[in-house]
Amino acid sequence: VQLQASGGGLVQAGDSLRLSCLAPTLPPGRTFSRSNVAWFRQAPGKEREFVAGIGWIGGRTDYAESVKGRFTASRDNAKNMVELQMNNLRPEDTAVYYCAADTTGLSQIRREVVGFDAWGQGTLVTVSS
Repeated sequence: VQLQASGGGLVQAGDSLRLSCLAPTLPPGRTFSRSNVAWFRQAPGKEREFVAGIGWIGGRTDYAESVKGRFTASRDNAKNMVELQMNNLRPEDTAVYYCAADTTGLSQIRREVVGFDAWGQGTLVTVSS
């Protein structure tokens, strides 16, 4: 495990949560400041899906359609940290959330699981109706 995700919990529909992802260690020769970081989630019985990403170039972001306007990704390179602010949560947002880093220096934020070489352990978000 190279990333550490935290901040999950049990909330009601309409509430907010902020997830954090720390990168204390990365593959040799790789730096967080040149890594794209993404959040994925996996609900029971479903495949892991892309939620949001933030690039190392200009901090540009990319969001899945289902979370646009509700989730916001941000990064603090000095702290090797990325956060995901989740507002107006819905029951369908319930899942284990994973942060992942693409440390290759690629400019494009990828959405595929295979595009990321460092992963965290996941943090559970449960939204009750």
